[in-house]
Amino acid sequence: MALALSATAESADEGAAKFQWNPPNIGAGVFTSELGMLDRERDEYANSLAGYALNRVAMAKASVASLNEARRLVALALQLSSRNKKAIVLRYQLSKGSIPEAVPGDYQPDVLARLLFERSLELKKQGGVENTLLARIFTELSAEMDPKNEDAVYASEIQRLDHGSVNWNSLTDAKGEEGKKEEASKPEKGDVPP
Repeated sequence: MALALSATAESADEGAAKFQWNPPNIGAGVFTSELGMLDRERDEYANSLAGYALNRVAMAKASVASLNEARRLVALALQLSSRNKKAIVLRYQLSKGSIPEAVPGDYQPDVLARLLFERSLELKKQGGVENTLLARIFTELSAEMDPKNEDAVYASEIQRLDHGSVNWNSLTDAKGEEGKKEEASKPEKGDVPP
């Protein structure tokens, strides 16, 4: 009996050691009520982003690249809607070493990418620090999700040339309240400054 228990414990340890998940540290959040989105819309985008991340991790069997992508998407989902069920469940499952099962999403990746890009255009029109930041994030994500969407790719590349890549650390690794939004708009290392 003791041998069976130790074998089970060892296999559980091996399953958990299959991949290393570094959960995002959200803190108080980057987006406030100043963001030009209603709570319901924020939650819908959070659901879609978390669902996309879940399916990417499941299909890639928790590859390092899929986990890095999921970390960014879960962080963004929780920044948009801090109590989003899909994002919270996915973060928990990955922290326990459990690879989630793929589920049918509301949107195909190319459709989600188009939605993100179109919403980014509206956010830019609205102006403001938070809207501009989310517009930049949505633009970059839309190009990554669907590199065949020439409009999104072009906008993302122009944005990268003009302002650098989005600093995902501001979303995934919470800092103190001071300077969070300023940090988010700073380029990543190696990027061309604005």
